[in-house]
Amino acid sequence: MFESKNAAPATDRRDFIRKGAAAAFVLPAIVSGLGSCAETKASNTGASAPDSLTPVPSPALARRAQADAMDAMHEKGIKAFPAKTEGKGNQLFQPRIEKGVKVYDLTCEEIQWEVEPGRRAKAWAYNNQVPGPQIRVREGDRVRINLTNKLPESTSIHFHGLEVPIDQDGVPFITQPPVKPGESYTYEFTVPNAGSHMYHSHHNAALQVGQGLLGAFIVEPRRPVASHRADVDYVMVLNDGSHGYTLNGKGFPATEPIVCKQGQTVRIRFMNEGMMIHPMHLHGMHMTVIAKDGWDQPAPWKCDTLNIAPGERWDVLVKATNPGTWAFHCHILPHAESEHGMFGMVTALIVQKPGVA
Repeated sequence: MFESKNAAPATDRRDFIRKGAAAAFVLPAIVSGLGSCAETKASNTGASAPDSLTPVPSPALARRAQADAMDAMHEKGIKAFPAKTEGKGNQLFQPRIEKGVKVYDLTCEEIQWEVEPGRRAKAWAYNNQVPGPQIRVREGDRVRINLTNKLPESTSIHFHGLEVPIDQDGVPFITQPPVKPGESYTYEFTVPNAGSHMYHSHHNAALQVGQGLLGAFIVEPRRPVASHRADVDYVMVLNDGSHGYTLNGKGFPATEPIVCKQGQTVRIRFMNEGMMIHPMHLHGMHMTVIAKDGWDQPAPWKCDTLNIAPGERWDVLVKATNPGTWAFHCHILPHAESEHGMFGMVTALIVQKPGVA
């Protein structure tokens, strides 16, 4: 009786062990089969992937493509220089002579001005050019400037740096009435002091000068200094008004290069008609500073970067000893270059070897 009760558990244990062993043998086979099915399905799915997915380029290739695109923009601007645009400012103004007086007629009016290729902007200009025509006289000359106002607001002309009589200083309500729209006004004086000077509006000037009412007024001395003699005499008017960062009314690549022969001396007359400082930097050769605001320096000094503050004029000499095309730009870099390439206050000094046309 006791034997019959104990026999069943033994048999159950033997059956359990036997069945467990069989399961241990069968389950890996089942799992293996399922894995094979999964691999086959994945393999079949992967076979069609190239038809539906775009391969992702490697980070290195993407970076190279970005670099190539940026370089292409930089190269395009350099190759375009000097780019042609409509209009040229700072052109020499030839006066008419009336009884020994040099007479200059200036008309200010609104025009469209092409700053860079394809970029036009509203300008208020003297005689349809930005900067206005360059007045160049000699110390002691008698001059008369007739101003006609075709603008929608009043204006005036201030002769910046010239020590004229008080009634010729051009400041409305202090030295004269404003020149109203449609009216004319005449300034006349004997040119007092030599040097690099300017003329510009002195009425709502932040807007009017910023939009182009400015020009160079150069006074040659009666007794020139021999050491200041130059083969090339170039005026560079800086501005940062509504037309952006400009040299003589244009932004790179439409700026004008300064061209000379190797061995020549170049005189550059910097004039800042803007509202920011602009440290002008010349590559390849130094500048010798000879005058500030029209007054000769007690002793010339050398530099390669010269800071031009608003209203200042600096005269420098460059001995063109180093042939090549040398970059010449404002060294506040956002005034001259971006990821898209050079722009704004950039030009070049081109020193040609003898015999090169």
